[in-house]
Amino acid sequence: MEYVLYILIAYLLGSIPSGLIVGKIGYGTDIREHGSGNLGGTNTFRVLGIKAGLIVTLADILKGTLAAALPYFMGAEVIPLVIGIFAVIGHMYPVFAGFKGGKAVATSGGVILGVNPVIFAVLLLSFFIVLYLSKYVSLSSMVSGIVGIVATLVVKDYGLTIIISLFTIFVIYRHLANIKRIINKTEPKITWM
Repeated sequence: MEYVLYILIAYLLGSIPSGLIVGKIGYGTDIREHGSGNLGGTNTFRVLGIKAGLIVTLADILKGTLAAALPYFMGAEVIPLVIGIFAVIGHMYPVFAGFKGGKAVATSGGVILGVNPVIFAVLLLSFFIVLYLSKYVSLSSMVSGIVGIVATLVVKDYGLTIIISLFTIFVIYRHLANIKRIINKTEPKITWM
């Protein structure tokens, strides 16, 4: 029953549609009707600008971090990484936004931050290096997941290897259309770096 409770809490946390809330309350805009139609931070940056994008990205990260850290705070005998998976699922398929959410990047990172800040820092660094070199947010997201897998293998944290592998599969699956656009050279590039 303890697992069921924390899984439900994590899913509901992940389901909070940060992009929708920030867009509607702060800007009177439903970002699902603009840009890629995605509820994540990248589309928020493109549609609403840097301030809104940063707020949404941080909120999405914190959803994952809180879900993974909650068992620690409550002294629950559950595996935080397992609970974190359901926050990511909630972000991708949010009950509060018609089950159409974001691409799992920020919330996945938040879960990792909650259990291993050093690996999170490695992911973040690799993300910005690839972003600087390629100007593709989607490619940076996918590559940082692969770097995370390698990093956990190096430090022999095999439980985290499994979870990051799962998150990376989620991220790549959610970016299949982006991969096609990268190949066709039609994927939008950032202009601020």
